[in-house]
Amino acid sequence: MIAAKDWIAQIKTRIGVLMAKNNIINTLGWFDGRTHYYPIHIFYEDTDFSGIVYHANYLRYFERARSSFLNLLNITHADLWTNLEIAFTIRKFSIEYKSPARIDEQIIIETTYDKITAARLLISQRCLKEKQLITSANCEAACISKFGKPIRVPKEIREKLKKYTMEN
Repeated sequence: MIAAKDWIAQIKTRIGVLMAKNNIINTLGWFDGRTHYYPIHIFYEDTDFSGIVYHANYLRYFERARSSFLNLLNITHADLWTNLEIAFTIRKFSIEYKSPARIDEQIIIETTYDKITAARLLISQRCLKEKQLITSANCEAACISKFGKPIRVPKEIREKLKKYTMEN
C-alpha cells in the first residue's frame, strides 16, 4: 500500500502536469481511461464538531465530481439549459459509508459514467483516502426538458460521453 504522503504527492504531480500542459490552474480534476479523478481537501467547514466529514457533504463532493467530469468534456449545465433547454436531475442516489474522512485530509472522488439509456445516465462513484474506500455511491440522472418531462439524452451529449461508458 502506498504511503499517504506519496499518494498526495502523486496527486499533486498529476495536477501540476495538467496545469503546465494547459497553462491553467485545473480545478476540475483529470481523466485516466474512462475514470475521472477529482481531488478534495477537507476543510473545517466540511466537518461536524468531532472533525469528521458531515455525511451530507459527500453528496456535494459527488455532485462536484460529476459536474467536473462533464465540464472537462465541454458540457456545462448552463449551456445545456440555455442552448438545448434540458437539464439533468437526480432520479436515484444510493450511498454507502465505509469509513470517515477527517479535517485536513486529502480525498479523491472517482467517477465513471457507466451507461447511457434513452433518457438516463448511470454513474458510479467512489471516495478514496490513501487508496482506502471511504464511501461509494450509485447515481441515476434523468434528462428532462424545461417543462420537467423526461427527454432523450441529446445525440451530441451521447457522443461526448460514449468513450467513457462501459458500453464502449
